[in-house]
Amino acid sequence: MRRRDFLGSAVLGMLPARVLAQALPVMNVSTLVGDDPAAETAAQILREAYSRLGRKLVVHQLPGERSLVYANEGKMDGELYRKLGLDRDYPNLVIVPVPLLTFELVIFTRGTSFVVNGWDSLRPYTMGFVRGNKIAQENTRGMKVEQVSTMQQAFEKLMMGRTDLVLGHRASGMAVVRSQQLEGVTVLEPPLASFPVYHYVNKKHAALVPELARVLKQVLRNPSAG
Repeated sequence: MRRRDFLGSAVLGMLPARVLAQALPVMNVSTLVGDDPAAETAAQILREAYSRLGRKLVVHQLPGERSLVYANEGKMDGELYRKLGLDRDYPNLVIVPVPLLTFELVIFTRGTSFVVNGWDSLRPYTMGFVRGNKIAQENTRGMKVEQVSTMQQAFEKLMMGRTDLVLGHRASGMAVVRSQQLEGVTVLEPPLASFPVYHYVNKKHAALVPELARVLKQVLRNPSAG
């Protein structure tokens, strides 16, 4: 080894881990604004996967549709997690074909009770959900809806009586209920939908997808393995 190479390696070995981490290529990915345990779980999984590929993950919370638009336009490197088939409407997004976790879309209510029998059973009610929740948008067309920027805002409208229902991820909604100490809020069963969600990257990172998928499978099988 040449003296210059040896000295370079020695200096790298002496640098603090945080300095080395700052030098890694960064993947900036977007997700919806809010205190979302599911998003945090997905971020932890992806953070480890990208780390094994020598990259650093940075998650940016953006309101509503902007999260998807920025990822599709390349202003972000990808979208943290979304349902299958998102690339049909956002053609610049490439799916990483490994399910990160299961998303449960449920109905939160405060005093309103009815038999949940598919989407059509929601028609008599006014419901709130976060703008950018594609499955809710697609299945409530023509119904009385109040789209908001955050789950907190959706629950505020519910508590004020401006809506009858809140539609959202079970874990995300329960996190708001607990943090805001909301009384009288219950979840109606069964869920409206239950489906796996996937990470998407902008097409400029398409070459990364096969290796990222391989590493993601390893992380999900054995998160502690290096």
